[in-house]
Amino acid sequence: MKEYPLQDIAEPNLLKDIFPYSLPPLIKFEAPIKEMIDGKEIVFDPTEVLNRDIHITDTTFRDGQQARPPYEKEQMVKIYEMMSRLGGPNGIIRQTEFFLYTQNDRDTLDACRNLGLRYPEITGWIRASIADFRFVKEMQLKETGMLTSCSDYHIFHKQKQTRQQAMDQYIEVVETALENGIRPRCHLEDVTRADMDGFVIPFVQRLERLTENQPDHLKVKIRLCDTMGYGISYPNVALPRSIPKLIYRMKEDCGVSADRLEWHGHNDFHKVHINGSTAWIYGIDALNATLFGFGERTGNPPMESAVIEYVSLKGDLNGVDLSVITELAQYYEKEIGANIPTNYPFVGKDFNTTRAGIHAGGLRRDEEIYNIFDTTALLNRPPKVAITDKSGTDGVAMWVNNFLGLTGKDQLTVMKVAKIQRWVMDQYEKEGRLTSISDKEMEEQVAKHFPDLYAKVKK
Repeated sequence: MKEYPLQDIAEPNLLKDIFPYSLPPLIKFEAPIKEMIDGKEIVFDPTEVLNRDIHITDTTFRDGQQARPPYEKEQMVKIYEMMSRLGGPNGIIRQTEFFLYTQNDRDTLDACRNLGLRYPEITGWIRASIADFRFVKEMQLKETGMLTSCSDYHIFHKQKQTRQQAMDQYIEVVETALENGIRPRCHLEDVTRADMDGFVIPFVQRLERLTENQPDHLKVKIRLCDTMGYGISYPNVALPRSIPKLIYRMKEDCGVSADRLEWHGHNDFHKVHINGSTAWIYGIDALNATLFGFGERTGNPPMESAVIEYVSLKGDLNGVDLSVITELAQYYEKEIGANIPTNYPFVGKDFNTTRAGIHAGGLRRDEEIYNIFDTTALLNRPPKVAITDKSGTDGVAMWVNNFLGLTGKDQLTVMKVAKIQRWVMDQYEKEGRLTSISDKEMEEQVAKHFPDLYAKVKK
């Protein structure tokens, strides 16, 4: 065992190449990833993600509406506009998909299209049927997703078809799309529970033969749909659950390039975010997501988390405006009436709020100690303290200074807020209180003990 002597240094090593604070923490790779596939050791280079055009596609208006009451037209238009600002001018949020079945669906699509925004590009979603395809043609879309279920659970038990019948039906709709100059995006539903060699690979190979002579803008796209959340990111897991192996087979056995591959996950086993990130790392360019993870059953990859992951992988904002994440959360809660859990990462009311006195003490001295990144600059969400019997004088001092807007040498010391801290503790020790102290109560204490400073804030 190698001995490591203590390095007693004069200045702290804060590992700023990984934790710059001005950005989300960066993801650094040290070595290639090895995976056993068909008895061969395959090497993946995760640093390739830096050179690929990885991006996000949106299904908030499709899968996202299968988990909640339908959005109103005006709400969808507003969300679409904010989504465009979040993804920025380089189209990190590249596309979004719409249902096409009702007049309201089609009117909303037109209203979003009339905004004239380049990104996200508007696409459709249909079942793989000629009857459904007419909606795509009528709406004059350049691309549409189509549901091409590929597990025997769906083919035999849901669709009551043989594999040949299912493939023939899917191919007919793909051919119709190509004849009309519309790019087909085949959604391989339930692919993580499907027979790879018996159906999935033959089907995708046939799709590739159909489009091999097509111009690039018509070449078929493949969306790998982890419909039940069975996908696994761990090395050397067997197919069909292995995400790395799925991607490898699509590329090596079918010839589908990274720019035509997309991952669509579900969160049934709490793996939805890491599975999406894994798909990026192992060679898929497009990660399909929804705002705040709203989606069928347990939901889809949360878009806001995907955007943060993008920045962490790339080491650059690349035009992304992370503050729009906060705008969207406020809009969802105030205008749509959605319930976002208070501890939900990046957007929950208390996601960067501490209740522990020792944490508050660290925050008061240097917020980098207990804040994940500069949430004030990037998300427009300063770190906060919630006051309880565990907050300590440090917590009270931080709350008061934040409320009064005091920084640096102007901040009140713990000694100066000692009377407020004593009042807080009396609430618990003498009054038997069990709940947190509200912001309104704290404000009343500030007005009582620091009337001059309070008056300046309230001007």
